[in-house]
Amino acid sequence: MHYMGLNEIREKFLEFFESKGHLRLPSFSLIPQGDKSLLLINSGMAPLKPYFTGEQEPPRRRVTTCQKCIRTGDIENVGKTARHGTFFEMLGNFSFGDYFKEEAITWSWEFLTKVMEIPEDRLYPSIYENDDEAFEIWNKKVGVPADRIFRFGKEDNFWEHGSGPCGPCSEIYFDRGEKYGCGKPGCTVGCDCDRYMEVWNNVFSQFNNDGHGNYTDLIQKNIDTGMGLERLAVVMQDVDSLFDVDTVKNITDHVSKISGKTYGESYKTDVSLRVITDHIRSTVMMICDGVIPSNEGRGYVLRRLLRRAARHGKLLGINEPFLYKVCDTVIHESGGAYPALIEKQEYIRKVIQVEEERFDATVDAGLSILHDMIEKAKNAGSKELPAADAFKLHDTYGFPIDLTIEILEEQGMSTDRDGFDALIQEQKERSREDRKRMGDVGWASEDLGLDKSLKTEFCGYTQLEAEGNVLALVSEGESTDAVRAGSKVTVVLDKTPFYAEMGGQVPDYGTMSHGDCEIEITNVQKNGDGRIYLHSGVVKSGVVSRGDTLVCKVDKERRQAICRSHTATHLLQEALRQVLGSHVEQAGSYTDADHVRFDFTHFAAMTPEEIAKVESIVNNIILEGLEVRTDEMPIEEAKKLGAMALFGEKYGDIVRVVRAGDVSIEFCGGTHLDNTAKAGMFKIVSEASVAAGVRRIEALTGRKFLELFEERQKTLNDTAAALKTTPTDLIQRADQVVEEIRGLTRNVDSLNSKIAEMKLSELLNAAEDVNGVSVIAAKLDDTPEVMRSIGDILKERNANGVAVLATVTGESKIQLLCVAGKDAVKAGAHAGKIIKEVAKLCGGGGGGRPDSASAGGKKPEKLDEALQAVCSVVAGIVK
Repeated sequence: MHYMGLNEIREKFLEFFESKGHLRLPSFSLIPQGDKSLLLINSGMAPLKPYFTGEQEPPRRRVTTCQKCIRTGDIENVGKTARHGTFFEMLGNFSFGDYFKEEAITWSWEFLTKVMEIPEDRLYPSIYENDDEAFEIWNKKVGVPADRIFRFGKEDNFWEHGSGPCGPCSEIYFDRGEKYGCGKPGCTVGCDCDRYMEVWNNVFSQFNNDGHGNYTDLIQKNIDTGMGLERLAVVMQDVDSLFDVDTVKNITDHVSKISGKTYGESYKTDVSLRVITDHIRSTVMMICDGVIPSNEGRGYVLRRLLRRAARHGKLLGINEPFLYKVCDTVIHESGGAYPALIEKQEYIRKVIQVEEERFDATVDAGLSILHDMIEKAKNAGSKELPAADAFKLHDTYGFPIDLTIEILEEQGMSTDRDGFDALIQEQKERSREDRKRMGDVGWASEDLGLDKSLKTEFCGYTQLEAEGNVLALVSEGESTDAVRAGSKVTVVLDKTPFYAEMGGQVPDYGTMSHGDCEIEITNVQKNGDGRIYLHSGVVKSGVVSRGDTLVCKVDKERRQAICRSHTATHLLQEALRQVLGSHVEQAGSYTDADHVRFDFTHFAAMTPEEIAKVESIVNNIILEGLEVRTDEMPIEEAKKLGAMALFGEKYGDIVRVVRAGDVSIEFCGGTHLDNTAKAGMFKIVSEASVAAGVRRIEALTGRKFLELFEERQKTLNDTAAALKTTPTDLIQRADQVVEEIRGLTRNVDSLNSKIAEMKLSELLNAAEDVNGVSVIAAKLDDTPEVMRSIGDILKERNANGVAVLATVTGESKIQLLCVAGKDAVKAGAHAGKIIKEVAKLCGGGGGGRPDSASAGGKKPEKLDEALQAVCSVVAGIVK
């Protein structure tokens, strides 16, 4: 047994199982594909579930992987101990109905003792208490003495999760030595101390649980093996914890260098260093796989991790964005195993930096408000922050609840988390009801009760009209044999030219007919596994029956308009990459008839010049009239062509590639033009932010472009007519009007000054002395502009004076102004404080600087009383 780096261990494991006939697969994305039960991939077997259940055919019966995993269930403990983390890599070897217990057990022992050269006397297997078969293999085949094989109960050595495949486990423990033990008599495998560390787990999926505790043998028995890469590295490097493993420690060292702190100098420092180290590993991997910070779902997990790390940076004294620098070390340590990290390095850095900057703004405002809330609660003798306050911080100011809880714990306080969660749920219910009122109706294709063996062939790439046989009909949520005129219907055909909504492209509309029966189709979706096309519409006449042959006609004009938009979207992405940089990735899209909505990764608002350049590139490609061709080919061949894939999307072995000349090459399943010239023209109508690091462009093509052009031409003509000129001379006339307005404004300002001068002596004569300061309080019948002019003159000419002026507008609203000369300010006068107290007396509020402040009031009837109180207010401030 000798020292071995984490990256070397990973490669040794994968090579070993390749030598045993396993296919090495790359790590799957952390974003689950087709699995709604998971937010993020949390185990090595999770992305392989379709192979275990038989839903999909595996590429080989033997597979090995090193899978990136995220678990945040115990995030509160991360940092507080050296054992908890959110990111880890899971080494695995899997059998889908091929080998079983004997091979799995003997190979695990061979790898640990022969490849890793771990002494046999430091390894201890465990088995399920009733699994005599596993015991025999360990004892007779491998040669482990019976007294070194531990039998444990269902809680420790039987893997199951509700109904479905399950089975016993066999784990392997490593004895780390007495220094990690608890010192208690009888300390051995299974003790809660850190001496005996589990490094390998063989799961034997051999039973099916019906959900009621009844077990039957599976026809196909599987092997699911998992071993934490970081755990094995702890063993091979003989270090205390995962934070001392070479690749992880290098990240901690980088954070230590930035902060000037040293790992091991204090518990508090170590907690922060561990939190940052763990969280930056997770966030870099998540961003690389396509997760973007947001306020829900996996995007919220990412944001939460980044913000926890950023806050612990502040606790270490780092008061500027720094995580984006640390991500370079993460990428350096793991880029060899995950090349996408290197390819997307600049993108990952920018996402993190933008989120850090956003957090700085959020935390500064939120901390101040939270501090006031804590003080208020403490003054009331409470150690609990009301749930409503915590919710307000979260909902109004974007302050994370977990951060609120952490800060409260540091203050010896808590909050009503159940009450907070209830308020969040109420908010979700309100949002759901709002969506219902706006007509957002879900498409429950999984609940239609259709035979899963049905399948629809799509022929719509080359045909807009085709015949299809009715395989199934659904009306009012139930399968039926016939549907009459006037009823809504869902039709399943064996063949269809209708494109189902997918990849951001809206579905086709059109008609289906048979004899006197006609159905208007207004929606087409796919079912959960994508095999069945669900055509939604209304039977306009006649009767449609199961078994009928229907003539399907796609609305040709609408399809052509959608094709214009979709092809233009491809050209837009290429133009954006040319103008903004290769970091631009598609983050979402929506294409309908002549309208384009394209979300992309970028970190600043586009300038007018950049927008114009992108628009010009797209239009030039359109005018070139490039051929648009589509081909199906092996995915590796498509990658060699340089075809762009959708960020985080999963593709099969054969992919569809759309090429616009040599300009744009993308993986795409949508419908397209056959020539770029048919897009007509392209016009960007808006560019805005939709999330941190994500921008959105809205654009028009085809007839919608012509409509916009005509609309803007009409606006130009109408504006010219209103200014009594022609469109050609409009700019010159507009300049003239602006200059005329400036002249009038100068005249008004001059008149206001003259009026102010006239009233000045009258106001000065009415001044009262308050503690050596000249105080004026007056109600004016002038406009707010005149009042401000008077205030400016008083402040300049009456250095030792304070003036509170008021006027009531036509809306019966009070406007108050307070000014203080420089000598009065030196004497203690403060206009902001004075105006705040005076405004309270007439139902208002406000504030400002020491020399100038304004406020409003809602009770004109209280104004005289408020002005009479000015002297006493000043007396309370100037002492």
